[in-house]
Amino acid sequence: MAEEFSESLTPPVSPFAADSQCDLAAARPPCFCCLEAIDDPTGALSSEGYLGRGSLKRLLLRLDPAPAEFETDTVEIFGFPWVTETALVESTKLLFGLFRQTFYKLETLVQSSSHDFGQAGNLHYESEDLRQQCVSFLQYVKVFLHRYLEPSLDAAPSHPYAQLEHRLPSALLEELFGITLLTGRLKDLPAGVQSAFSMQNRGKICPPSWHLLHLHLDIHWSVLEILHMLGHKMQSQVVYAHQFVDLTGENLTDTSLFEEHLCSLLCDLTGLAMGKYSKVRPTETLSSDPFSCLCTKELWVLLMYLLEHRKKVLGTESFWSYVNSLLQPLVAGQPAPEQFAGLPTHCKDPLGFTWWLLTHLAILGQYSRSGTVQNEKHLEDNWTFVEGLLKITCNPKGGLTEEQVRMHVHCCLSLSLLWEPSTAAVSTLWEYYSRNLNASFTVPWLGVSGLGSLCKTPLALLEQARSCCSPSGLRSPGHTQLYRSANSFNIFLRVLALCLGQDGAGGVPQRQIKGRIYSKFSSRKMQELSEGGLMNFLLLFLVVARQVELEDVASRACELLGFLPSNCPPAHRALVWRGQLSLLLLFQERGLDGGAQAGWLASSFNETAKEFYNKTTEASRRLALWGPLGSYLEGVAEVFETSSSLGLSEEQLLSEGFDWLLPACRQSELNSVLGFLQVVLAQLRRVHQRSVQSAPAPAWAPAAASAIKERHLAVASALWAHFFPFLRSLRLSQTPPAQLADAAAGFTLLAFDLPSSAPQDLQPNPVQSIMHLFGWDDMVHPLLVTRYLPHVLQNSELVAALSGGAGQGLSVRAWIRCVLQQHLHRNPDGTESKTARAVGEQLCELTRLVLRLPEVDGILQRAGLPSTTAASLEPTAALETFVKAVGGVYGGLQLLSERSAMVTRALDYIGDILKSVKPYIVSKNQGGMQLAYWTVGCIVKHWSPLLATSKAQQLLFRIVDGLLLPPKLPQQDKALRDSLPLYLQGLSVASSVSQSQGAGLKQQLRSVTRRYLDHFLPASPSLGIVANHPVLLAACEAAPTVRGAALRRTIVEVLCESFLQFKSHAPPPRLASVLMFLLELLRRNGDTDLSLLTLPLPALLRCLMLVNEPTVRKTSTEALQLVVERCAAASTQRPCEPVVAALRSFVEENMGLYDRQVYGVLETVAVLDPSVVQALTPSLTLSLRNAEHKRGMGKNIALRSAYTKLLSLLGESGQAEISSLEDD
Repeated sequence: MAEEFSESLTPPVSPFAADSQCDLAAARPPCFCCLEAIDDPTGALSSEGYLGRGSLKRLLLRLDPAPAEFETDTVEIFGFPWVTETALVESTKLLFGLFRQTFYKLETLVQSSSHDFGQAGNLHYESEDLRQQCVSFLQYVKVFLHRYLEPSLDAAPSHPYAQLEHRLPSALLEELFGITLLTGRLKDLPAGVQSAFSMQNRGKICPPSWHLLHLHLDIHWSVLEILHMLGHKMQSQVVYAHQFVDLTGENLTDTSLFEEHLCSLLCDLTGLAMGKYSKVRPTETLSSDPFSCLCTKELWVLLMYLLEHRKKVLGTESFWSYVNSLLQPLVAGQPAPEQFAGLPTHCKDPLGFTWWLLTHLAILGQYSRSGTVQNEKHLEDNWTFVEGLLKITCNPKGGLTEEQVRMHVHCCLSLSLLWEPSTAAVSTLWEYYSRNLNASFTVPWLGVSGLGSLCKTPLALLEQARSCCSPSGLRSPGHTQLYRSANSFNIFLRVLALCLGQDGAGGVPQRQIKGRIYSKFSSRKMQELSEGGLMNFLLLFLVVARQVELEDVASRACELLGFLPSNCPPAHRALVWRGQLSLLLLFQERGLDGGAQAGWLASSFNETAKEFYNKTTEASRRLALWGPLGSYLEGVAEVFETSSSLGLSEEQLLSEGFDWLLPACRQSELNSVLGFLQVVLAQLRRVHQRSVQSAPAPAWAPAAASAIKERHLAVASALWAHFFPFLRSLRLSQTPPAQLADAAAGFTLLAFDLPSSAPQDLQPNPVQSIMHLFGWDDMVHPLLVTRYLPHVLQNSELVAALSGGAGQGLSVRAWIRCVLQQHLHRNPDGTESKTARAVGEQLCELTRLVLRLPEVDGILQRAGLPSTTAASLEPTAALETFVKAVGGVYGGLQLLSERSAMVTRALDYIGDILKSVKPYIVSKNQGGMQLAYWTVGCIVKHWSPLLATSKAQQLLFRIVDGLLLPPKLPQQDKALRDSLPLYLQGLSVASSVSQSQGAGLKQQLRSVTRRYLDHFLPASPSLGIVANHPVLLAACEAAPTVRGAALRRTIVEVLCESFLQFKSHAPPPRLASVLMFLLELLRRNGDTDLSLLTLPLPALLRCLMLVNEPTVRKTSTEALQLVVERCAAASTQRPCEPVVAALRSFVEENMGLYDRQVYGVLETVAVLDPSVVQALTPSLTLSLRNAEHKRGMGKNIALRSAYTKLLSLLGESGQAEISSLEDD
């Protein structure tokens, strides 16, 4: 065969080839393939690889490498048929020669390939075919070894085939050695071939270089696989390569070739990883692996399992032993051992690279023999080597930066998640961090994301400790991105937590670590801690406390914190309190009583609060002290909010320090304290209600419920003792804090839930006592009332409890007062201030709730006004609706007792209303005065029958005296002008229905009418002014009513008595304006009452008689015409007797003195209604004759001429009278 091979590469043709009917096509063997690889989140390897196809499992279990293949008598290899059972024995050199020939073809194809995309497909398929031929041949060799190779027992067999079979192991070893020489090492591949590792978006078409590179990987693995199978089949007999012994003098064996090839492969794979590490940033330590492609990753897994199997079966070195031997010199900076020759000498960070490679190789231990990721541990740990690395990392002389240490500790955490945590590793790390506890552990180039987070609250601090005790999964983003989000100390705490959590409570490793941690802290060490160091200390002890005995660790922490100097900076004090409160939260989480911790903390708080209160404390110091005090408030609030029962001595945190703190607070600081108080009050009520509403305690455990209630009473008592007195002292403030009302409402609801907890001075009805203090007292600022009452009135149970007494009425009174005083807080220019805006917003909500009160809703319903409709109105309109409803309900009552009760309720609703509006009168606030006058006017008008009763008359008199008849009228009388009609209409009704003080009320009405007729009457006649005179507006009606007529009668009487009286011959002042007013009054109302219509008649007649001013005469004539015509229309008989009586009286009073003027006036009347003058004819004629007789000079021609003129207007009766006169 040797000669044949030297002459030609064409194999002999089998004599049975033509007759063979079998299918010569072989199934595709397993091979390295990442052609269709995608980013699988599970990390699964290729299903076509050696792991996915089960090749590794068959190798380790000594099973047939390809049980379904090479089953026929002949097999096609390199395009030629061969006898399956003898080909490798008979044609060893020829077959391997064909292998080399095919390999050379692929290499040539790589060298000659171009970048012509048109040829890419052809080159891919040709390259793939050549690679498959080589891989199929290597698969055939494995199958042949498993099926047909048996160790020869005969040292010198005589049969030629037996001789060939006897020499096959050595020949095969020689050929494998030749293949290793042919392929060379991965590190020596041309750059163009190695670049195929980094190909992106390969798709399904790859260049020849990719196929050649992966064929190299197939060959390297297959050589190891065949050597391993050969050693197994030879039953540990050493196989020598005789040819190489003769040529080189070296003994080449299957074992030595395996070792040499393995070490070269490990060295080359590590070199590839080094090249990739040069581009890895520290933040990508875990997200970027050292594998050039998925196939090199699979090759590492194959080597790992193969070496671990050989260690178990043959007692050889383990996988980690090889890796450690390779990496140890690199870390130490020493030359590589001889077997690892060729390892690159240039590495940017040998120690960091070692951590990185070691971590990712350890992660490979999660892969099963099938290539899938499992949570099982398939690879032993390597802590011994890692602990050596940690000592280098933590060596003070190493001078490593946080950037490097963080990466190393991150890798250590990953290894702790993979393996069982190492106590020695934790101890080494703690030695490092105990020396550097004050360090900042920052990476400058990471910016803000790389800074250690300074937790602002105890809950945040505890959450950070909790996150350290519950590290994220190895492949989760939370773990891979930990480098960015946590410093190295926080990562160390995760390692520590894993180590402390691996044993049960009290385990030896736990005690050792806890003892080492305790031993590093002394009085001097504590005093040297910076702010950052103190934060690290607290975080450390929180982590330890979560993992081991909480009480012991908390006690030790308190003891160590006691070493801090008493004059430590406020920032340190805030941190200490924050840490203590975090421990209290941890006690709550475990359901343990934290009384000792709370007592220590409260004592420290008391001292700080006293210093804050001290008058000698400088302002800058007080400002600095607020930092820890504010932090204490936030922390205690979190303790209360997270507590499910408030039964673990939380009340100790509400200490006497608040007695000092509250009076010393500025406005912003006080808001913080009151906000804290609300949180505590709300949580206490919430927890108490939950305990009350939960299932009743069993009969055998009544003490449990009693104990819980006692705890709640203890918390409540602390609140009443240290907070409520201060709130009470602020209730009359003219600038109450916004949250004062919220806190007061919280106490009100607390008194409702736990009445026995309230102090003795609020008993026996603490709820009503507090509501009097903050809601019902007329001295309390509306800003406080409008914010306080809505909180309380939202509680339906509390409102129901108020139904039995005067509580709802007092709430209505407070609401009315707030509506009345809503303008008190506006700016001087009338614009809304911040306070006025707040009052307005709160008043809308208070209005809605007041109108929903059962008592108010009942009134609205009885008046036919649904509360839902009224509640949608703005406060002023809603108040008007309510006032109308009360007046309507009173008007519909029949029983005297009901009416009396309603009067009492109504008076309770408005209280001392004049006191509520007095500030407007004093301040001359125009908007407020308008609201005040209008509101009281609505009450006077709509409650007039009610106010006329004996119970309410005194209030009505006070309203008239105080608002309508003050000694001096305000200069800005717009408010009075707009609301005066309401008062006049109400007073008119009241005076008509009052039984006891009717005369007095009528006199008041006349006084008011007289005053404001005069006040608003213009000096000269102006129709625009007179038409809008408030008294006129009050008297006008679209349709006459009895009440309206009564008011008009009063107005006309006042006009006649006070504004139309002549002094001798002199007319009264502003006569034209008065007459214009009278004319408008008559014109706008269609009265038909003769007694009312004739009231102004004498005055009008006198004006016509005595005044010649054109305006007066014109207005008087028009008014007279209206009176006479309406009387004539209204009278049922002619002539109208009231008019006749008025005219007769006029004639009797003025005849003899103003004879001719009287006749002139009567002429005007005669034109309007001759009948009334005709009735006077006899008396006029008699009066004329008496005058002539008295004169004694015969007939008075001039007077008779004037009288005749009058008579000529009277028709026939006049003519007859004229004839009678002529006969004289």
